[in-house]
Parts: sequence; C-alpha cells; structure tokens
Amino acid sequence: MSTLLPFHKSILEEIHDPATSDLIILARGLGLRRVVCTLLKIYDSNKNLILLVNATPEEESAIGEELGIMGCRRPGLRVVGYETPSRERQNLYKQGGLVSVTSRILVVDMLQGDIPVNLITGMLILHAEKITPLVSEAFIVRLFREKNRDGFIKAFTDQPEHITSGMSPLKNIMKELQLRRVHLYPRFHEHINKSLERRRADVVELSQPLSDSMSDIHHAIIQCMSTTLSELKRSNTNLDLDDLNVENAYFRSFDLIVRYQLASVWHKVGPKTKQLINDLKVLRQLLFYLLSYDALSFHAYLETIIESNTTSSSTGGPKVHQSPWLLTDAANTIFEVAKRRCFIISKLPKEKVVIDVDEEDAWAVLDELDTVQKKKDKGKGKAKEKRGGNDRPEWLPKSIQPILEEQPKWDLLSDILVEIESETLRFSSNNNNNKNPRLQGTDTVLIMTSSTRSCDLIQEFLDNMDPEAESGKKGVQMMRKRLRGYLGWRGRLGGLGQDSTASASTSRKGKAREKEDYVSEALKKKDREKAEKAASRRRVRGGAPSGGGGRNAVSASTGVNADVAADEIIDVDKLDIMSLIAENNLAAATLTTSNLHDFSVSFDLLTQAEFEESYGLIEPEQTIVIRAYSDDTDDRMLTEIEPRFIVMFEPNVEFVRRVEVYRSSHPGLAVRVYHMVYADSCEEHRYLAAIRKEKEAFERLVRERGSMLLTIEERREPGSASGENMIKTISTRLAGGRRELSKEPSRVVVDMREFRSTLPSLLHAANIHVVPATLTVGDYILTPDICVERKSLADLVASFNSGRLYTQCEVMSVHYKHPVLLIEFEEDKAFSLEVISDIKSYTKPTTKFPKRSNATNAVGRTFTPNQAAEDPTPSAPTIQSKLVLLTLTFPRLRIIWSSSPYATAEIFTDLKLNQPEPDIVRAVLIGADGDPEAGMGVNAVAEELLRALPGMGSGSGAAVAIMKKCKSVKELCELSEEDVKVLVGVGSGKVLYEFLHKGE
Repeated sequence: MSTLLPFHKSILEEIHDPATSDLIILARGLGLRRVVCTLLKIYDSNKNLILLVNATPEEESAIGEELGIMGCRRPGLRVVGYETPSRERQNLYKQGGLVSVTSRILVVDMLQGDIPVNLITGMLILHAEKITPLVSEAFIVRLFREKNRDGFIKAFTDQPEHITSGMSPLKNIMKELQLRRVHLYPRFHEHINKSLERRRADVVELSQPLSDSMSDIHHAIIQCMSTTLSELKRSNTNLDLDDLNVENAYFRSFDLIVRYQLASVWHKVGPKTKQLINDLKVLRQLLFYLLSYDALSFHAYLETIIESNTTSSSTGGPKVHQSPWLLTDAANTIFEVAKRRCFIISKLPKEKVVIDVDEEDAWAVLDELDTVQKKKDKGKGKAKEKRGGNDRPEWLPKSIQPILEEQPKWDLLSDILVEIESETLRFSSNNNNNKNPRLQGTDTVLIMTSSTRSCDLIQEFLDNMDPEAESGKKGVQMMRKRLRGYLGWRGRLGGLGQDSTASASTSRKGKAREKEDYVSEALKKKDREKAEKAASRRRVRGGAPSGGGGRNAVSASTGVNADVAADEIIDVDKLDIMSLIAENNLAAATLTTSNLHDFSVSFDLLTQAEFEESYGLIEPEQTIVIRAYSDDTDDRMLTEIEPRFIVMFEPNVEFVRRVEVYRSSHPGLAVRVYHMVYADSCEEHRYLAAIRKEKEAFERLVRERGSMLLTIEERREPGSASGENMIKTISTRLAGGRRELSKEPSRVVVDMREFRSTLPSLLHAANIHVVPATLTVGDYILTPDICVERKSLADLVASFNSGRLYTQCEVMSVHYKHPVLLIEFEEDKAFSLEVISDIKSYTKPTTKFPKRSNATNAVGRTFTPNQAAEDPTPSAPTIQSKLVLLTLTFPRLRIIWSSSPYATAEIFTDLKLNQPEPDIVRAVLIGADGDPEAGMGVNAVAEELLRALPGMGSGSGAAVAIMKKCKSVKELCELSEEDVKVLVGVGSGKVLYEFLHKGE
C-alpha cells in the first residue's frame, strides 16, 4: 500500500467529515487517486451507501484494485454498468457499501425510484472541472438534494486550468454541485512544499541541442505557423483572436480554442478559413513529430501531406483548395531538409553490361563469376570490419546515398544507460565488500515517454543498438531496416520521385538483365535437370506431391522469373517432414519411425539451465522498462517496480511530481532521475508553459475564492411548483373565468435514450417532473395529444438519408393529434441548416412536390418521400426541400426550431400551459404490441405493407380505419368491395380492392 505523506493526511483531516460537503482542487501528480481511495476506505461499511460518480472504466478498475490492496475486498468497489439489470441494481443499492455507477444510469434509477435516495450516505464526484448546468452530474445533485439534505458531496479535480473560462467559473461549479466549501492545494502550498522538499531525488537535467537540420525544420515550422495565424486573423477581423498565438499552439487544446472562438460564426466561415484552421493543426503536429519520429517516418509523413494536398480524395483529380503554407519558402525548407536527413539522390550514367559466351563455355563463365564474387564478398567483409559494419547494402539503389540521421536523444540515452550500468556495478561491489544489506529499490531502469509510438521506437533502437559505434551511428542497423521498409512503401505508392523511380527500376532491370546474360541456356537446362532429379528423389523417399518445388527448384527459377520463384517459396511451407529431411541430405534408408520420433522430440529436451537461460526471468539490473506517461496509474507502477534509475525521455510536469511523491514515500531509497529535453524547442517551451499556466490558474482561483459570495441553496420539495407554474388551467365554466389550481405536478414522459442529451436535466431545472420510460413512439410526451421527436442537425440529416424520419413521423401521426418534429441546434453555434458558403444559387428545383404520397423527379420517375430522401442522384433535394416534402406528406406535422436546449425547455413549458398532463401507462403502450387503439399493434412490416398499397393516399385516416377494423392483412383481403369502399372511400376503395384481388 502506498504511504500517505503528511500533506495527504492534512487533506484527509479537512475533508473526511461526512457532515460537510467539499470541492477539492489538487495539482496534478500529487496523488489525487490516493486521497480518493483512502476516503472510500474510511467510509466503507455495509451501513453506508457511498456512490462514486463520473469515473471512467479505467479509473473504476484502478480504484477497485487499489481498494483491494488496502483491504477493502468484501465486497469492495462494485461497478454498475449498462449490462446490470434493474432488479439487480436495486438489490445492490440496498446492500450498501461502495458502488461506482455511470451518471446516466444513476439519473434513471433516481427518477424511477430504484435507488433509495434518502438512504444514500454520500457521493464522490470525479472530474469536477467538467461540471456545467448541462451535464448529468448537476442533474444528479439536484435529484439528490430534493430527497436527501443530510448526505455529503465530495467533488475532486486535478485540472485547475479548465476552471478559468467564463465569468466566475469556480462559483458556477460550486453552484451546480450545491457546495459552500472549496480547498485549493497547488504545488506551492506550504504543507505540500514542506513535505516534498524534505527528501528530494537526485535529478540530472540534460539539455540536448537539436541538430542543425532539425533546428532549420523547427524554425521553418514556426514561421509557417506565424504566417497562418496572421492570415487567419486578417480574414476574421471582427473576432477577438488574441488567444491564437504560437505559444498556445504547443498544447492540444489549441484546436478547441480555435473552434470555440469561431463557433458563433462557423456557418459564415469560408473554405479558406477552414483550411487555415486545419493547417494549424497539421503544423502543430509537425512540431512534435519532428522530435518524436525518426527521420524516415517524419519524411514519409511529409510526403503524405503533399499527396493529400495534391490529389482530391473524393474525385481523384487535382485539389482546388490547397494549404497556403505549402507555397511558402519555409515549407520548401521543411521538405528539402527533411529529405536530406534521410538520403541524397544522385543521377548515375546508364551502363549496360553484356557478356556474350558460347553454350559450351557457360560453366566456365559461371565459375569465373563465382570466383570474382567471392573475392568481392571477401573484400566487402574486410571493409566492413574496418568501417564497423557501415557497408552499403546490396538492396539499396546506386543512385541513393543514405544519410540516415539519428535523433540526438538516442546517443544521449545510450550514454545514460552506460552510466547507469557502471553505477549499478559499483554499487553492487561496494555492498559485497562492506557486506551491508542492500538498500530499497531495484536496479530496473524505467524509461518514460509521451506515447506508445515513442516506446516502440526506443525499444527498436535498444534492440539494434551498436554500443561500439561512433556517435550518431549507433542505430544505423535500425535505420537501414526502416529505409528498406520506406523504399518498399514508396515503391508501392508510385516510386521515390522520378529520379529514384528510374534508378530503382534501372537497378532491378539491370540485375535481371545481368542474370539473363550471365546464365546461358545450357545453365538453365542444367538447373532444370537438377530440379527434376530433386523432385523425383523426394517422390521416391517421402511421397511428397510431384508438383511441390523445393529450394533447388526455387533457385533455378529465380534466374528466369521472380514471380514464379515467389509462388514456389510459398509452396515450400506445404512440404511434409520427409521433404524437409530429403532437402537436408538425410539418408532415407536409415530413417525409421523411432528415428523420426527422436528427430522431432530432441528439440524439446532442454536442461534446467538451458531453460532458465532462454525463458527464465531477467535480472533487475538487466531489465529496462519502457512506458508511456499515464494518469494516477503511474503511482502504482512506481510503487510496484521501485526503480532507482528513472529516465524521462520527454519532459512531463505531472510525472516529475509523481517522482517527488514516490521519493518522499520511500525514505531509504536513493532515486536518480535523468530529465532529458531538447533545448530551444517546442518541447521545452511547452514544459515551461504548462508550469506557468497551472500556477496562474491556481492564483486566479485563490483570488476568486477570496472575493466569492456564498450561494443561497435552493430548497425545493420533489414535484412541487410555485408561482404561475401552479396555475394549470382556466375553467370557462366558473364565473369570471377564474383560474384553477393544479392538483398534480407538471410532468413530461421522456424516452430512456434521450437521457444522453442535456434536455432532461434542463426540464427538471424548469420545475418539470421528468418521467423516464421506454417509448416506442416519440421522444417526449408533453400532453395526451402532443408527441415530440427531437433531432439534432447531424441526426436530422442521417434520419433523412436512412428514411427513419419518415417512419417516425408516420407513426406519430397515427397515434397523436399533434405530432411535433423538434430541430434543436447547439448553443453558441450557427442557427442555420447549411453553411452559407455551400448554399447554391436558387434555381428551378429538380424535384416536384407531391400531390399525395408520391413525387416525380425531373426525368419523370415516380418515387415515395422515403425514396426521395434516399435518392443518390446528383440532383438529390437539399435539406430544406426534404423538410417541405415531409410537411406536405404529413399535413398535421408541426416543426419547432430551437436555438439551444435552454430554448427547448422554455418552449415545452409554454406548450404545456392550459393542457392536461400525459398518461404514463398510455404513452408506454402506444405503438407497442397489444395497444388497444392501434388494433394491429406495431407490426412494422404489416403496417408498412398496408401504407404502401395503392389507394391508401397520403393521409393516415384510411390506414387507421383499416387497422381498427382488421387485425391482419389476411382479414383485409377477405373483405368485400363494399366494405373496403366504406373504410377508405369509393375511389380509393375500388383501386385497393382491384389491386388485392385482380393485381391491377
């Protein structure tokens, strides 16, 4: 179990009291999860019901494991997920203890009464920085406080930078969580600073300068970013874009800042501005890829950028809107220098070597060539020994001169590992001589990186590293492998430019031509004879298929056709054991069944020493653990591994503090940290900027807490109403038309799936009782006659394309008097269906509106509204024309345009005035099987078939009449012509009857 430091204990002493509710803001890396787990352990009891809210699945697993280590195992932390049935959740809540539940499930359980809210002891809410009036956690707190005024609420966050936007952000969070106490614990807090400074780790700061080529690329990228930002500000002069600078571009949140600044005018933004925003994202990625990718991967990524800006992905032709930064001189510097870091392409004169020999001299020529080749190989071997293995690979085209610049940090990392190894040996020898017990910790070396890709790159470098090579050449073997993979990848995409393509193809053709010239027909004939003899020998000895070629056959065909050789190589895997034995020149006469058994089993008989050497555990001093930065899970990892040597390959503020806590928690452990950073790079600037931003955020929060007014807590009984909301109807039968007080609370029946949105929370905040239910028809039932189907813009487009909206409106029109389609826009977003720049000029529409249920396009093809929504032709109607077509098809359908969820809540309140409340049971039964009013129930196939029959018309009255009269389509077919005319009308009835009985 992790040791609690003095400042951890002081935090727990202040917040552990269940009689108080608190908001705790702690700096990152100081052990927030340790505080939460300790608090959960304090409250763990079957007499208490403690809820953990807003935890991710990874956090639930880690917290449950931590509690198990601390002793909370029976039952420990129980997780309620989507797969947990309702009855099982009820039993779990009644048992008490620690329960982690998702916000959406908890809201539904509270509204349905599945959880005893009055028996909840308290709630722990994580990620408090995300609390807004729209989130489910604010909804949960309101429901909790309606029935439970004694339970506590503890909210936690370690992201103070996120509590800085808007007016009084800290006050708003405390208001939504109904809290009155807040505790701030920055790194410069007196207790924290005193606890961590007592035992400090041995930190070795290593500032690695960039190479000249990397420095040139870095400055060129910064110049491109500055130019793009200037162009973006010049194109949007009416906006406040002061936060858009190169310093903020170092962080991943920069893209969100840009979109947030332009969200209100996004519908007016042209393609040029959108291209500039996307360019900023690409350039920001290039800054970090320059430092984390190897030279070949970085160059390959640049080539993909050029390709994507040259060819359109949709049409395959030239791209119209290209990135402006690609046309600058700085961009040319980026591409040229990045290519020069990998290789240099030079043009070589074409040489054609032809050797004309007679057939009888073929073997003599071959022997001479073999002798020459052996001498060359021997000379290459000696040269390789002299140069330390830096010979030129045979597969590399002659026109390519490899440079293969390595990352500067790789050499620095190898030097660090050598120093750690010598330090470990010295430490071990001193312990052996002094015979002192070994201090805490292991000799395992921990290397921390920013991503899993960097982990794989470092692992590959360490696996192929040559410690004897000179500086900058220790990873040459790895880089050659990557160069070969790059050439293959580039060849599949169309070649390495014109020069490299010509050189590579010339090299391949030259080798093939040399083989064809050097190997005469006699040699080919001789090889074929040897292959036939080998094949016949395999047939006699092992009974292998006659068509299977072995290695001899492959080598013979290699000089003739490389494709055939590849096929034969694949066929080698199909040979049985006898064929493999024959190819290894083992005498078949001496092979018996027992010999074969011994031959196959001998590889499995290993001694204990051999097994330990091949498969045993590695000694700690020989172990290197490479891991990417994570969340509070790194604290547990440090405690389990207990490394004495930590290499931070890339800087990280959060992990630096984790090391401080780790060192302070282990008094007898000597920890050495190697902190590596590129000097004068975005890596260093981002590290320093992160420290400064966190410090400024805490300072703002301290000032706001000092001047913040305490919020007045609202006390509202469940289901109560006040003021005008209590007056529901106006009775005209009473003298003077006096108002009548409502006897039941205002309520709305909401479909379960709608709790993903923010509207149910706002409806509850507007004093409307939200009733969750599984609805078949509609999303919101406001009154017995008003049914609402809510659609966001993205859902509206998808529903039109799939035809789902047509079916939903059709069913609503059948069962409700006033079907409503709610089109809800997002707050602070464009109140427009389409982007203004994308709207075409108004011309004569290609789709005619229908008179009844059908529409005719420009070519005279008849199709239903459902088919019109799915029309894939280039003349497909726009979203506006589809809406017009929908309203013509369903005359009673009403459309509500809402600019935000807040506006929707107000609209619903107005629609419910002077209207009776909906019946929950009836709302659930409508459209479901056994609905008494639907007659047929919801048999989607039969109902769709009925409405598609000729003579049914666009209205729903005929279909409803038939469904009430007939229980199935079979009964409809058994009706007489007169009965059908009575149900649907004379003309329509005749058409329908003739179609059913005569097929006309």
